[in-house]
Amino acid sequence: MTRDAKKGLIQRLHHLWNTGNLSLIPKIYAPDFVAHMPKGWEVNEFRGHTGVQEAIQTIRTAFSGWTETIEDMIIENDRVVTRYVSTGVHTGPFIGLAPTGTHIRLGEISIYRLQSSLVAEQWCLTDETLVRQLHGRNP
Repeated sequence: MTRDAKKGLIQRLHHLWNTGNLSLIPKIYAPDFVAHMPKGWEVNEFRGHTGVQEAIQTIRTAFSGWTETIEDMIIENDRVVTRYVSTGVHTGPFIGLAPTGTHIRLGEISIYRLQSSLVAEQWCLTDETLVRQLHGRNP
């Protein structure tokens, strides 16, 4: 894959999370995809197209208007790293918390491993402000 193709793939990945257009999943994620989530999340990892679909639906149900805005992208060999900001309004249950109506802003970094022009693996790290924001404490 060219550098531009890698960049475009990851931009489409974030677009998928922004729109919830689940038909894009097979065009972005490998069938045997694995995501490693931050410690303390209800699910430590999710797998395959079904796992991606469930994760997107969970986030977009819990946070209306979910938007991921890429701040930085680094591309090296089969890895792409994005630093991005996720925003939304907490309108559905999430990690055991009832909806609060809180507008959240969450800093995230993901490392993606690419294989055969698809995302094969992801490691996601978030800042620690989400739970504080949902409990009404300043980030």
